Amino acid sequence: MKFDIEYVEKLAKVLADNSLTEISLEDGEQAITLRKEVMGVAAAPVAVAQQPVSAPAQTQSAPAAEVKKGKPLTSPMVGTFYSAPSPDAEPFVKVGQTVKEGDVVCIVEAMKLMNEIEAEFSGKIVEICVSDGQPVEFGQVLMYIE
Repeated sequence: MKFDIEYVEKLAKVLADNSLTEISLEDGEQAITLRKEVMGVAAAPVAVAQQPVSAPAQTQSAPAAEVKKGKPLTSPMVGTFYSAPSPDAEPFVKVGQTVKEGDVVCIVEAMKLMNEIEAEFSGKIVEICVSDGQPVEFGQVLMYIE
């Protein structure tokens, strides 16, 4: 498979026309990934908060839970979450542990590449939202730091 500019443009059009966020192709020797970053992520929670007007119990519990959990650390890519550098190693972080900005807190494997995810801010880990080996999506909350 040869990737020429026309082929890449066609893939980009498929990505845009079908509301996809990522297309990946591999033929053994070559690989291509087209990724569209989703802007306006903050708009999604607003829409979700407005929809359950008929269910006040859900609306009341969601903001209270967010306040207690601290700031979310989200996945910058689609991949597989790993809490430790190897299966027999200790996890990078545990609930209750304090981290500094720039500390490695987990790994997200994408296309056989191990991507170290660093804390974006300092604080204490209050919740780890995904389990080891679990697939994660772009923007999915991995953990909360307060």
